[in-house]
Amino acid sequence: MPLCIVVGTHWGDEGKGKIVDYLGKDADVIARTQGGSNAGHTVIVEGEKYVFHLIPSGILHEKKVCVLGDGMVIDPFAFLQEIETLLKQGIEVKGRLFISAKAHLVMPYHRLFDEFYEKWRGKGRIGTTGRGIGPAYEDKVARWGIRVIDLQDRDSFAEKLKMILEYKNLLLSKIFGHPLLSFEQIFAEYLGYAEKILPYMIDTSAFLYQSLNEGKKILLEGAQGTMLDLDHGTYPFVTSSYPVASGSLLGAGIGPLPNIEILGICKAYTSRVGEGPFPTELKDEIGTYLREKGKEYGATTGRPRRCGWLDGVALQYAIQVNNCTSLALTKLDVLGGLPRIKFCYAYQGIGKEWREFPFDSRFLDHCTPLYEELEGWEEDISSARSYQDLPTNTQRFIESIEDLIGIPISLISVGPGRGDTIIRKSLW
Repeated sequence: MPLCIVVGTHWGDEGKGKIVDYLGKDADVIARTQGGSNAGHTVIVEGEKYVFHLIPSGILHEKKVCVLGDGMVIDPFAFLQEIETLLKQGIEVKGRLFISAKAHLVMPYHRLFDEFYEKWRGKGRIGTTGRGIGPAYEDKVARWGIRVIDLQDRDSFAEKLKMILEYKNLLLSKIFGHPLLSFEQIFAEYLGYAEKILPYMIDTSAFLYQSLNEGKKILLEGAQGTMLDLDHGTYPFVTSSYPVASGSLLGAGIGPLPNIEILGICKAYTSRVGEGPFPTELKDEIGTYLREKGKEYGATTGRPRRCGWLDGVALQYAIQVNNCTSLALTKLDVLGGLPRIKFCYAYQGIGKEWREFPFDSRFLDHCTPLYEELEGWEEDISSARSYQDLPTNTQRFIESIEDLIGIPISLISVGPGRGDTIIRKSLW
């Protein structure tokens, strides 16, 4: 298939970075389509660790073209810092990294508002990364946004920034008691960024359309996960964009196409960072075991992730919303050493069993997960390179998940490295 969309099935951190890196070797173009530097993808290649926030992890493959699409919000400082880090690691980006002219910019006041909004919410805080992503999308919708292409014309940019900053300073000073931001300082800072980032700017939608017409293979890399989607996630504890498959098409500037491979990425257990409902969360020694063995700490914030058994109700919902054609199961090796393994197939609450995901947060906070329990395995599976190499109990767990979701598990990750991967079905 010419187009493959990688999408997280839960609350992010499912291992999309590693899977995109693995699939990237067979793609021609890899594109990020939404989100910003609030995303964190970690990839380990030959023992070296790479952490990505904006740039697609497919950049690690030579001669592959990477794109930051229309639907993204880009912090220029973070973008340039990431390029500098890659160059120090010996990864050349010139001529194969492009950003959309239509992508919006994260501005200094966005980070301030992110901080103030969280304080204002108090106990009802969302648990954002504080990178200004939500306020940047808020301005995009309210038509206050500044786009990459706006940096091309100095006078036009100055006029737009003056108008916006007058309004933002009014809010900052009158509501939050913050000193006024300097137009001259922000203007000079972003003109400096313009000189460095405008050479990367193209019409990425036209580029992707042309690439598809030329028969090239396109890999769309989503950030966050389905349960953080603005419309389809556990609102209001969600991100500010659309991490679902249809959101990837929207953010790439690509219309609906036939025969798209939609690969859901799902951990063998479930985690969540920040606030919000999490029915299968474990606040015991098993939850701690999963966090420590799985190294469940945010690549962007360093915050410890909440961990629990695999939530199959959320997984089935994600498959429905994204129309997933297959699944990649990651971090399967983390479950090794547990005598018993569980996964949730339904919730119990209000006198009945729920197999469809409910969106009343009051229910989700108090429902009881119903689990299927299986025997675990003691073996270290990190060296397995074929399905037959896996212990019988591991295979039984995988096949039980397939029975629950009704689609094949095509790819299995048994370790953090690029090569720690089992392919059961080719995606290209």
